[in-house]
Amino acid sequence: MLTRSEPAAAARRETGSEVTIRLENISVRYRVSHERMGTFKEYIIRVLQRRVNHDEFWALRDVNLEVRKGEVFGIVGRNGAGKSTLLKVVARVLRPTTGRVWVRGRIAPLLEFGAGFHPELTGRENVFLNGTLLGFSHRQMGEKFQRIVDFAELGEFIDAPLRTYSSGMQARLGFAIATDVKPDVLIVDEVLAVGDEAFQRKSAARMEEFREQGATVLLVSHNTATVKKMCQRAVWLNHGVVRALGTAEEVAARYHEASV
Repeated sequence: MLTRSEPAAAARRETGSEVTIRLENISVRYRVSHERMGTFKEYIIRVLQRRVNHDEFWALRDVNLEVRKGEVFGIVGRNGAGKSTLLKVVARVLRPTTGRVWVRGRIAPLLEFGAGFHPELTGRENVFLNGTLLGFSHRQMGEKFQRIVDFAELGEFIDAPLRTYSSGMQARLGFAIATDVKPDVLIVDEVLAVGDEAFQRKSAARMEEFREQGATVLLVSHNTATVKKMCQRAVWLNHGVVRALGTAEEVAARYHEASV
C-alpha cells in the first residue's frame, strides 16, 4: 500500500500522470463475534482462552479500479454492497485486508453528515475543528470562514450548538467546509440527499467547478438519475464485488435492470 511518505516520482511511474486513484486487488474482511461481550476485559480474556468464535464477512472482494483526474465517478449498489467501505479505503480511514491503494493529492471526505463534528460545539467552532482535522491552521480557516458560512446559508445559526441543527443544516455545513478547502479528491457518500433541492443544485454546480479545475469526485448515490447526470463513469458493487464498470449510463442501466 503506497503512502504519502513514499516518493511522488515512484508513484507517478506506477500510475501515470492522469490517474488520481488506483485500487489493486482490494479486499476488506470483517470479523464478527458470535457472542455479546459485556466488557472489553471479558473479550480479551476469551480471546486469550481461544473461546471467541467469529464469522468472516468480506465487505470487498478483489476490487480493481482506476479513477482519472477531473472525473466525477459514481458508485452505485444496494445497502451493504460495500460502497461506504470502498470510500473509507480511498479516504485512508480503513486499511484493506489485502491489496494496494494509491491516491494522489489532498482528500476531503464527506463520508456521512456529522462526521468530524462535535454536537455540543457551535457551528463556528466546528468549522475550525474540521479545518484542523483537514490540516489547516486557525488563521487559514479564519480566511475561509465567511465563505463557508455564506455557502452553507446558516447565517445567525452559525453560533448555535450543532445539536440544534437539522440534518440538512449539518449536511450544508459539512459540504461547505469540505469543498472550500479545494481538495484534489472529494468523497461524497449520499450526504447531499438530505439537502433541499436548491442546495443540491448549488452543490452540483460546485462539484462541476471542481471537475473543470481538475479535481476528482467520488459520488455514492442510490439515485441513478443523479449518477447519469453528474458522473462520467461509474461502478456497480454487489456484495463487495464489481458487477459493472463503464460509462455512467451503462452502469446505471445495468443496476436498474437488476433492481426491478
